[in-house]
Amino acid sequence: MNKLSDHIQTADWKLEKHIPVIECLEKVTAGQAFDVKVSLGKEVTHPNITEHHIRWIKLFFYPEGAKYSYDVGSFEFNAHGEAASGPNSGPVYTNHQVTASLKLSMSGVLHAMSYCNIHGLWESSKAVSVA
Repeated sequence: MNKLSDHIQTADWKLEKHIPVIECLEKVTAGQAFDVKVSLGKEVTHPNITEHHIRWIKLFFYPEGAKYSYDVGSFEFNAHGEAASGPNSGPVYTNHQVTASLKLSMSGVLHAMSYCNIHGLWESSKAVSVA
């Protein structure tokens, strides 16, 4: 039987426009807020048009040694140039990047997922150590 995880794609974000890029400090102080930026198309631009766009980004945190991950946030992008006058003629386009401020009490791994309306699900991860 197929599982959803069988269809989540990964690659090097420097070569692939669909991979979420996680940018944050690699070492943080316990309980101190720090920013995590997740974007797409840092090296290879991803289109943001009515026909081809990033619909959402999700961010998770998996603490070291834990059984389960934690859902940090879901970020939807709903404006891609749509308008009553036709595709790509609208007055607003969202940019597929988000910044979340986090406080961690233990080391672990951040996981980001993105969804392209044409090319499906993509994932990346980044370890963060807490001192």
